[in-house]
Amino acid sequence: MTARILDGRAVSAAMLERVRREVAEFVDAYDRTPTLVTVLVGDDPASHTYVRMKANRCAKVGMDSRRVELDATISTETLVSRLRELSADAGVDGILLQHPVPDHIDERAAFEAIDPSKDVDGVTRTSFATMAFDEGGFRSATPGGIMALLNAYEVPLAGKHAVVVGRSPILGKPVGMLLLARDATVTYCHSRTADLADRLAEADVVVAAVGRPEMIRGDWIKPGAVVVDAGYADNTGDVEYAAAAEKASFITPVPGGVGPMTIATLLAQTVGAARDHEATR
Repeated sequence: MTARILDGRAVSAAMLERVRREVAEFVDAYDRTPTLVTVLVGDDPASHTYVRMKANRCAKVGMDSRRVELDATISTETLVSRLRELSADAGVDGILLQHPVPDHIDERAAFEAIDPSKDVDGVTRTSFATMAFDEGGFRSATPGGIMALLNAYEVPLAGKHAVVVGRSPILGKPVGMLLLARDATVTYCHSRTADLADRLAEADVVVAAVGRPEMIRGDWIKPGAVVVDAGYADNTGDVEYAAAAEKASFITPVPGGVGPMTIATLLAQTVGAARDHEATR
């Protein structure tokens, strides 16, 4: 068996074309442009690259982007204050705090300073709760992108056993909730799971989100399983790709799988936030 590729580049391109049309319709209706603000703390090269990519995608769909760069030595209090200012700015529709922030920053406190109506990256407790209870709100961008990718390929989830390897509050935990909402049976594993290979051998769907290159061996994958690799380090994912692709039915490439879907979801949620803001004015 050779796995079919879950092509995030192709699916995200279609999503971004829809966003482009929605942005144009929004501008015609309200005579303003949806605006995403990215907040970057410090000089991490990878973070700067990601922020530039998001700004480029904004430009391609006709959306405005603003970049706020803050010194790596700022305090949590200063960052929180800046995020609250942006939350109160009527010209801002979405706010993204680029992850990770420097170690001395209380990242959770910073996330919670973002108004939930502008939390287009889905990082606040409010967004997690509304998503988990299926009450609308914004999905965490990467989990939301994963679900959109699975939907595009009509991957069946109801009744399937999904194993999520990773437990971060912005990736592992929320993607498990989204899979559960689609009637999958979900098992959470992580880097300290003692019998990880045994758990993965039972999985119809594997979501790798632990952040350790090739931690998941290809021979652990159940024949016919769907493999979604959300890991990324030097063009390498969390899954031993070549070996896993020989056993899986579907698999995401790294790069070109989950990453493009994250940005497309972020921009789709930003134009959605802009519509919601206009509806409440």
